[in-house]
Amino acid sequence: MRAGTSDSQQQRRPWIVGVSGASGTPFAASVLRGLLAAGECVDLVVSRASRLTLLDETGIAFRDAHWREDLRSWLARGADGRPDTFRPDIGGVRHWAAGDLAAGPSSGSYPAKGMLIVPASTACVAGVALGLSKDLLQRAASVTLKERRKLVVAVRETPLSGQTLKQMVALDEAGAVVLPASPAFYAGATHIQDLVDFVAGRVLDAAGVPHQLYRRWEGELGGAARD
Repeated sequence: MRAGTSDSQQQRRPWIVGVSGASGTPFAASVLRGLLAAGECVDLVVSRASRLTLLDETGIAFRDAHWREDLRSWLARGADGRPDTFRPDIGGVRHWAAGDLAAGPSSGSYPAKGMLIVPASTACVAGVALGLSKDLLQRAASVTLKERRKLVVAVRETPLSGQTLKQMVALDEAGAVVLPASPAFYAGATHIQDLVDFVAGRVLDAAGVPHQLYRRWEGELGGAARD
């Protein structure tokens, strides 16, 4: 063991979570809460564009110098905008600045389980499909693909252009899971948080992370309505 390196540092294998500039920051918050509730470690990359979206959708300004405070406020917020809806424990989170191309996730030798991009804008889809590395989010996604690790891309856009559809096919062929942020209603949603959690749960399903974010289909018609 190298001097100054602890056992916990060696054993840590996080999920990298990238948040792009698409609308849908509640999806990202739910995924992050689900990962932490499952005991997973998280490396978080919040793009510059996503900070504008987060400010618009929640009123929270995400700052590198105060990321713990801002992240805690974000994850505590419900999808309906109510503060202090959740009590997140962010002890397992490590934050990397989006412009830090020397960060750990920029290298294939950095230990990671995979990467989840939630939400993924069409610009993000294009950048990852083309193998660009304009920021740490795109670089980490490219590394994830080349290392044959799990990459889940939760696309949040409608309608989709032909070019974006081609780029989504390219991601699928490269081994990524392309997961449109499309909520279902068979789980008996009665609140906006239920719809958000369904999408987040499907992202975690694709990553193989256990959760209890939504009611699963059990083959019984009308089962959700009777619960």
